[in-house]
Amino acid sequence: MPFTLSGFCEYREEIRKSRFITLATPISSPADAQAFFEQHSDLNATHNCWAWKLGAQYRSTDDGEPGGTAGRPILAAIEAQNCDQVAVLVIRWYGGIQLGTGGLARAYGGGANKCLQAAEKIELISRVPLSCACAFAELALVKLRVADLGGLVVEENFTANGVELKLAVGGAQIDILQSQLADLSRGRILLQR
Repeated sequence: MPFTLSGFCEYREEIRKSRFITLATPISSPADAQAFFEQHSDLNATHNCWAWKLGAQYRSTDDGEPGGTAGRPILAAIEAQNCDQVAVLVIRWYGGIQLGTGGLARAYGGGANKCLQAAEKIELISRVPLSCACAFAELALVKLRVADLGGLVVEENFTANGVELKLAVGGAQIDILQSQLADLSRGRILLQR
């Protein structure tokens, strides 16, 4: 099961006189990742290398470091920690001692790994889209049942007869929710995929 971060995290390290600061944050879109990098990159630093992963989409950059020594190791750390919907930025201030390509890959990947290991994580739940209709009087109770099972109310449409809801619920909770909604409405509320 993949995880995302509950919030911003940071890890600092010095390797052979070079200073590294690793920053990580949860994201919900590529634009979120870009905004994070623009906001936190230090233009006075030697390199601002980053990677992000969002489902099947991912990007990384070496920002002037030798090819494959920064962005790819950061991305590999994200995948090794089983993270998704995450952006990681590693800022480096060169200290005068060459690290070599292997040393750079270890420094960037290692910093990203340590930052993500220390971060508080949240399990990502895959949810199934569902819909149902209920009376106005039942709306608050329906929302409560959905929230209790870790589901989301994606959309509400008020009609003359009640409320049409679009929901997103974990696959294992669908039968439980259907049973609770049937009890609540004497069998009137039916979930539809």
